[in-house]
Amino acid sequence: MRVVERPEGLFWLISRYDDVRAALTDPRFSKDWRHASPEARAGAPKFRLPTMLMMDPPDHTRLRKLVSRSFTLRRTAELRPRVEQIAAELLDGVADDLVDLMTAYAVPLPVQVICELLGVPVEDRGEFTTWSNTLVDQISPEETAADSANLARYLGELVDRKRSEPDDALLSALIEVADDGDRLSHEELVAMGVLLLVAGNETTINLIGNALLGLLTHPDQLALLRERPELTSSLVEEVLRWDGPVQNATYRFPTTDVEVAGTTIPAGSVVRLSLAAANRDPSRFPDADELRIDRDASGHLDFGHGLHHCLGAQLARMEGEVAIRTLLARYPDLTLAVDPAELVYRPSMIVRGLTALPVRLGAPA
Repeated sequence: MRVVERPEGLFWLISRYDDVRAALTDPRFSKDWRHASPEARAGAPKFRLPTMLMMDPPDHTRLRKLVSRSFTLRRTAELRPRVEQIAAELLDGVADDLVDLMTAYAVPLPVQVICELLGVPVEDRGEFTTWSNTLVDQISPEETAADSANLARYLGELVDRKRSEPDDALLSALIEVADDGDRLSHEELVAMGVLLLVAGNETTINLIGNALLGLLTHPDQLALLRERPELTSSLVEEVLRWDGPVQNATYRFPTTDVEVAGTTIPAGSVVRLSLAAANRDPSRFPDADELRIDRDASGHLDFGHGLHHCLGAQLARMEGEVAIRTLLARYPDLTLAVDPAELVYRPSMIVRGLTALPVRLGAPA
C-alpha cells in the first residue's frame, strides 16, 4: 500500500489481494463523495450522476433491487444466439488479411450488444462510442464533463421516447419495473443507462482484446485452447485475473480512520483498490504472472466483490466466450502482425485496453 500523486490529487492505493478483498466489503470505505475531505472534493469530477457505483446502502440496495428485476441471468442467457450472430456478421464483413481486431471486432461487438439490449437506435451508436471512450479515458476534466453531459442528455431524451413508445428492450423494462410502488426516477433511469452502457461496453471490449493478445503472445496456451476448446470459459476467467479489463475499482472514502496492513488511512482520504495487482498477488495465485488457461482462477476480483459486484458480469463472460470461440473457429491460423512492444494501451486509470490490435487472419476454416 502506498500514497500516489496524480494531477487531480493524492490517493491511497491498496494492492494486496487480502487487503483489497476486505476493503471491497468494508462498510467504512464509502463510495459517496460526500465522505471525502474538502480537499478531495475540490478535485472531484464536476459532473456526477447518481449511479449505483457511487452509492452506499440503503440507496445502493434500493436501486440494485429494482434493476435486478429486469437485468436478469435469463435475459443474458437469451442473448447468446444474437451475440453469436453479431460475431459471425462482423467477421463476414472483414475483407483484408491484415486487420485491426479492436476496430473490426472487439469494439463493435459489445457496442452492438449493449445498445440492442438497452434499445439504443442504430443511428446513434457511433456517438455513444465516442462518449464512452471519453468517460473512461478521462483525458481532460473538460472533455469528460462535456461528454458526460452529452450522454446524459441523450439518454434523458431516449427515456422520454421509451415512455411514449415502449419496446421489449431493457430500458423500457426499467421504466416499468416497480417494487411495492417504488420506481426509478427519471434521473435514476438516466444514470442507470449511463452505467450500463459504459460499463457493459468497456469491460467486454477490453476483455476480448486482452484475451486475444494473451493467446497470440503465448502460443502454448493458444495450442492448448485449440486442442481443448471447452477451456474457453476457463480462459475468460484466467484473463480476467491475469490481464483484466478493469485495473482499479472506483474511488472509496473512509468514513473513519481505517487501519490497513498496519498503516492508518485517515478519514476522508481518497482510496483506490488495485484489482490488477490483487489478481497478480502470488500469495493468492501461485505463479501469478503466468497465463495458464487451465488454472482455477475463481476468486479473482476483476468484477469486484460484495454488494458492488458487477451486475453485468455474466453478460461480459458470455460475450467474451462467444467472441473468442467464433474468431478462432473461423481463423485458426490467426497471428499477431506487429511486435507486442509496439502495441499502445489506452490512457486510463480504470480500464486496461489496447488502442489497436493488428493481426493477420490467415485462411478461413
